[in-house]
Amino acid sequence: MKLLPNPFRALIIGSSGTIGSAFIDLLQKTVSCSDVVGVHRHSEYPLDYQDPPSIERCAASLMNEGPFQLIINTIGMLHSSDWMPEKKLEDLNAEQLMELFKVNTIGPGLTIRHFAKLLDPKHSLMVTLSAKVGSIEDNRLGGWYSYRASKAALNMLIKTASIEWTRTKSNTALIAMHPGTVNSRLSKPFRGEQIGRPAIEAATDMFRVIENLEKEDSGMFVTYSGEKLPW
Repeated sequence: MKLLPNPFRALIIGSSGTIGSAFIDLLQKTVSCSDVVGVHRHSEYPLDYQDPPSIERCAASLMNEGPFQLIINTIGMLHSSDWMPEKKLEDLNAEQLMELFKVNTIGPGLTIRHFAKLLDPKHSLMVTLSAKVGSIEDNRLGGWYSYRASKAALNMLIKTASIEWTRTKSNTALIAMHPGTVNSRLSKPFRGEQIGRPAIEAATDMFRVIENLEKEDSGMFVTYSGEKLPW
């Protein structure tokens, strides 16, 4: 039985980003979505992973707007203006590791903790965007140390929380999802404009998977096409 009800209310975290804004556009046109709310660094209730306490503040500020049946976290970081993904072990450095863990692991982990209170206990989904390169078993090329490690750690947080939720939130599914390559600032330095696809297409693909998820799927690591990925 599908977990997402009709109608449903949605919350998009990172709604100012390429994928986040695409989800806002898509859900505003989706008949079964009665309302969609977006939060980001400059929203009314700001959420900034460089300021971890803002995560709890943002969630607390939204309590009166809940519950939500769908929460999607689209925030992630691959590179910055100062550095790119490491090609070799000698490129590994503490600053880059700490920055990517802050944005890709700590921020999403605390988001799961605090925003779980906004989920509808009767039937709801929380989807966090991860990355296929965070799969340890699927790692065949090496490189990208910080990004891979931060996403692998995120996957562990999601899997661990999903196990707890089988006891405490039995009608809620927690999912890690790989969006594929999307035309965005994140993918641009890696031929994203050539090999990626428009964000609205990616959001549509992911939502097609999301709306068919069941509570037994909680704790899964899936792609935008519904393929199950190894941890």
